[in-house]
Amino acid sequence: MSAGDPEERGSLRIDPSVVRKLAEHAADLAPGTARAGRRGASAKVSGSGNEVDLRLELGLSYPAQVRETVAAVREQVSGEVQRLTGYRVRSVDVVVSALLAAPISRNRVE
Repeated sequence: MSAGDPEERGSLRIDPSVVRKLAEHAADLAPGTARAGRRGASAKVSGSGNEVDLRLELGLSYPAQVRETVAAVREQVSGEVQRLTGYRVRSVDVVVSALLAAPISRNRVE
């Protein structure tokens, strides 16, 4: 059985909730992002057809170079969403909702 041309195989629609999860996961893996407890990045997806706009809310590790870190997050998220879905990411708006310091180690010195 031949796979045929893509047009002959049928249609494919990827639910926005799947795109949202992909964007959140990619953002959580980006260097410099931080989780507040169990809460990682959250995303909202809009758009139509094969084009999407993303809005991310996330925390960054403190101290972070905010602009540079956010630029890297945008690049990673848009690249990963495009690679996995084939959708064109038109925009990635980012809200930095927290700067989270690494926990301080309380080792006792004797």
